Amino acid sequence: MATEFWNQKIETKPLDELKNLQFKRLRRLMEYIYNNNKFYHKKLRDAQIKPDNIKSLNDIQKLPFLTKQDLREFYPFGLVCTKMDDIVEVHASSGTTGKPVVGPYTYNDVEIWGEVMARSLWANGLRNNDILQNSYGYGLFTGAHGFEKGAQKIGASIITISSGNTKRQVNVMKDFGSTALACTPSYSMYIAEVAEEMGFDPKKDFKLKIGCFGAEAWSEEMRNNIEKRWGIIAHEHYGLTEVIGPGVVSECREKRLHVNIDHFLTEIIDPETGETLTTGEEGELVYTTLTKEAFPVLRFRTKDLAVYYEEECECGRTLPIQSRIKGRSDDMMKIKGVIVFPSQIESALMKVEGVSDNYQIVKTKQGNIISLSVEIEPTYNRHKEGHLDALEKLAEEEIYSILNLNVPVKAIPPKTIPRSNGKAKRVIER
Repeated sequence: MATEFWNQKIETKPLDELKNLQFKRLRRLMEYIYNNNKFYHKKLRDAQIKPDNIKSLNDIQKLPFLTKQDLREFYPFGLVCTKMDDIVEVHASSGTTGKPVVGPYTYNDVEIWGEVMARSLWANGLRNNDILQNSYGYGLFTGAHGFEKGAQKIGASIITISSGNTKRQVNVMKDFGSTALACTPSYSMYIAEVAEEMGFDPKKDFKLKIGCFGAEAWSEEMRNNIEKRWGIIAHEHYGLTEVIGPGVVSECREKRLHVNIDHFLTEIIDPETGETLTTGEEGELVYTTLTKEAFPVLRFRTKDLAVYYEEECECGRTLPIQSRIKGRSDDMMKIKGVIVFPSQIESALMKVEGVSDNYQIVKTKQGNIISLSVEIEPTYNRHKEGHLDALEKLAEEEIYSILNLNVPVKAIPPKTIPRSNGKAKRVIER
């Protein structure tokens, strides 16, 4: 049973003991940030809170939230709580919607990151005899680096290929005998598409066993399609640059996401009111880092919507469970009074035989009215059959069954939608 866990002592510790550990670390964190950062000191002082006001875990609700706007306002190093000399590594978000969020790390932060990533990859089944093809983009983005650190701790071999040059990805996977693939789920499907164009059968011609996917929202139906196409087990990875990068949760063999609560304190709040919700209710994830030194975050609002459970898992882990991300609150669209998430449309499309994994949701705004349509690429064989109006109708019916909303679907020729080496652009505006 010990081989099931990377850190059995923590991963199977009784929940009340884990919460006691969280409380001790929260108290220590409060003292640390209050005394070492002017912004946090002022923020807490304005809220009339001192570290010794925190007498239980529930008292965290008294503390103000931290937002992405706060992080951008103090770009790049305004929230650092250590001397700059203590920082050994710096990462950042893409900054596509404003100034990037900068994530600095001390040596100890890097060690913790490697530890939680090793925990995550071990739970996926990665072992020291595996060969991990790391096809996340290297650079400031945390993804590739987090997977590398975790796999190194386990002792697996890592192919640091980065993203892009997809034909080379296929050749390296074949020649080097990769047994695990780390990348975005959409890129894994593009690699499979290119492999097929090169004359390979993704299920038979490679040694892949494990897929480690994240950095974008993907439905359970997409997971099923990836597993069928590659003949692998596909695992979810969730994390944020603001919190640590990947490694916040570990998906077990039961495909349940366990939060590493010895390092990250999780809350669920109502995204409209900010009110704390009880376990089992759907809301916005809020994280507090309990052990980070360079850049700790206190009640960071992620805008990611999920459910948080405290219940036993058949895998033996006592770490609480987080559902897969339903979507982001800022991805939510209101169409004719109906709340729509892109993941719901993906879920519908992936159920329709003959629809490939490539699609785009087209958002059109006329005055104050927003309308949606969907463009799909049929599979090559389905496109050859013709009568695409029948495929469009099936897709529209499947979307209606989920959303109770009529969304027009248009079938377009294969290879029309641009492919991505990283996060796929699923929603476009016209």
